[in-house]
Amino acid sequence: MDTVLADTSKQALPLSTRVYLQVRDDLMNGVYSPFTRLGEEKLAARHAVSRTPVREALKQLLADGLLVKRDSGLYPHVPSFTELTHLYELRVTLEQQGIVRAISDPTVHHDTTRLDTELTRWHTMQDEGRTPDASFVVEDELFHRTLLDSAGNGAITQALDQVSARIRSVRMYDYLTRDRLDATMSEHIELLELVLSNKLPQALDFLRDHIGASREVVTERAARALTLAHHATSAEDLP
Repeated sequence: MDTVLADTSKQALPLSTRVYLQVRDDLMNGVYSPFTRLGEEKLAARHAVSRTPVREALKQLLADGLLVKRDSGLYPHVPSFTELTHLYELRVTLEQQGIVRAISDPTVHHDTTRLDTELTRWHTMQDEGRTPDASFVVEDELFHRTLLDSAGNGAITQALDQVSARIRSVRMYDYLTRDRLDATMSEHIELLELVLSNKLPQALDFLRDHIGASREVVTERAARALTLAHHATSAEDLP
């Protein structure tokens, strides 16, 4: 995620960038279904801007992989189930590499200060309680990014960022129920505690199981949601 842009005052950014961030947030928060056509005119009206900055924003979102061209329009990108399987396989390969490196190379160590901070953050979330919501995917991505990046290879982290962006719209389905939200928070805490205790082989197995459980949930829920969405009318199009 573009943390530099996120931390910058939106008023100081170019108009097209502000629109880009606003539409990107809507996409990440599940505002649009996969069958909502995102057109320049209504987006311009919604964000009170001309069509030019909207056009630039949509161009960037298309380049990011968050939108896809279909039926002469732009729609939120949802990977096929074959693509989703392949992307999850790549995600597992990338994420486990942080722990694998630390196991195989005695000179590689996780940044425990960062992981301690992350552990405190998740304990706080667990104590405060969270309402199930698709936008929780942002918190989840930050956890997995921090865990991997704490092992010290930024190039692998950047590759994970790209995979995360491509499966984000589907992964949102994992955070719509209380049981999955609570399980995610508990598992994140347990995984961090394993790494911080230097129980790396156990952490590696736990990470694989954690991602695998999420993949099963999002695949089943996405399939059900897409089936229902096929019967929706075109009223939600934004031409």
